[in-house]
Amino acid sequence: MARTGHKNAARRVLIWLVAIFAVLTAVLGGGVITGHASWAPKLALDLEGGTQMILAPKVEGSTGINEEQLNQAVAIIRQRVDSSGVAEAEITTQSGRNVVVSLPGTPSSETRALIQASADMNFRPVITTGDPAAVPVASRTPDASLPKPTAAPANASDSNWVTADVYKAFEALDCVNPAQDKQPRSDPAKPLVTCEPATAKTPAVKYILGPVEVKGQDIVSSSFDPVQGAQGSVTNAWGVTITFDSNATKTFKDVTQRLNQFYVASQAQGGNDPKAQFAIVLDDQVISAPRALAVITDGKPQITGNFTQASAQALSDQLRYGALPISFDIQSEEQISATLGGEQLRLGLMAGVIGLLLVVVYSLFQYRALGFVTILSLVVAGGLTYLAIAILGWTENYRLSLAGVAGLIVAIGQTADSFIVYFERIRDELREGKGLVSAVANGWKRAKRTVLASKAVNLLAALVLYFVAVGNVRGFAFTLGLTALADLLVVFMFTHPTLQVLSRTKFFGEGHRFSGLDPERLGAVPLYRGAGRLRTPTEKPAVVRARNTGAAAEAERRMTIAERRLAEKQAQLAGSSNSTKEEK
Repeated sequence: MARTGHKNAARRVLIWLVAIFAVLTAVLGGGVITGHASWAPKLALDLEGGTQMILAPKVEGSTGINEEQLNQAVAIIRQRVDSSGVAEAEITTQSGRNVVVSLPGTPSSETRALIQASADMNFRPVITTGDPAAVPVASRTPDASLPKPTAAPANASDSNWVTADVYKAFEALDCVNPAQDKQPRSDPAKPLVTCEPATAKTPAVKYILGPVEVKGQDIVSSSFDPVQGAQGSVTNAWGVTITFDSNATKTFKDVTQRLNQFYVASQAQGGNDPKAQFAIVLDDQVISAPRALAVITDGKPQITGNFTQASAQALSDQLRYGALPISFDIQSEEQISATLGGEQLRLGLMAGVIGLLLVVVYSLFQYRALGFVTILSLVVAGGLTYLAIAILGWTENYRLSLAGVAGLIVAIGQTADSFIVYFERIRDELREGKGLVSAVANGWKRAKRTVLASKAVNLLAALVLYFVAVGNVRGFAFTLGLTALADLLVVFMFTHPTLQVLSRTKFFGEGHRFSGLDPERLGAVPLYRGAGRLRTPTEKPAVVRARNTGAAAEAERRMTIAERRLAEKQAQLAGSSNSTKEEK
């Protein structure tokens, strides 16, 4: 009854593995049908080619840029590019003056804007908003009716900041058809007339903003997460959380206290006062203008609204990497061919095929029919890894480079090593005279710890390498870690359940000489045939003694250090016991 239960459990695990394959295939297939994904993995710059942009950095208020600022520019542009995943981009300097950005494929307009955007980010309170379309000249407000400040502004939200010149600029601003010429950078101590560009869900808006109250350099970090409901439950909405430093925390508390008063008053009157908004400005352009719904005392405000996961991540990236005091002009942009080309990729894949064939030959030679379990396990692990890489290319912009291919080739040997550890544990159990069913169970208990420890080391090495390296080396580390996870899944959900099922078949259970689990060849003591039945020798006694001697030598050779020490200790105890008897 117990054996039947174990067999049914093994079959259920195999069914779950098939279900995982089906789900991954369905997800990727859905992406292919909608046109957002491809069955083939995305390739990196060295295998596909892409776009090369030469950026000329410039610092506001200075005619030149020093080496430290240039290195800072390279580091943060790399963070901007990699923020959406392992894109395998190359960011370098040229002649100590320019930054060269090489991206695989054709970058989107959002990626291009993110790279070029300067880090002049700040937070300004909103004074008023208006129609984004330009007002015709004939209908503009007469000079007599233009705003006239009555006193010095009391705070950054004060309407006294709006002078006649500011209001004229506000009326003339056209956010629907903005001028192509870039305006001079604004004065942080003065009001700003600017736009928030239109999106797929919201129209363009133009603003009169007060002076800067919080700077972008005061942001410690930003993240995007699902918004929690009143009871702590996770909703389908997304939000962006900002963390300010200690100095900005106090300033932001004072600002939100003032803005929240406008919000509460407008809600009481059934309206929405724009003075309750706090605009986030990047390059003198509003990227978001949330309302202060509460007083933020801990310096960790959360921006909520009609965010999708993608739009929340985009805003989070702008906030996180927007504090670079350098702006960039694209001097040139051109398409570049693959730096390695198809020949190098062909040679790399050939090396992988040769390595795989060597593993197959070794497995069949060493384990005979049991080697086919190794081969099938490698196929399953390869299928899982392929689907994962293709899906990650679609969802996380992961691209496979030649270094990543090298990681996959290295993973073949590491994956096969897990199966070998397990098989050898089973054969050790058979050498001790146990039946195959119990040998599989006991061997799994011993091998499981070794496999988990080995994969933990592999994952740790991959994580360390990923976080300390850049460029193609990160791709190598990523594929190495991904294949380690796939290996664990296959060992637990395919290799072990498959052996549980095979151990109850006649071919493997009775130790056929081509099964790889022939107890006589493994040096089992006592020799068994099937489930606990002794094998009756049919050869001549001398042949049997010779075979048993060779089997015993093989069993001794495969003993672990602990087993060998225990055997030596038992031999010493037996020897001292015999000496005592002789003396008597």
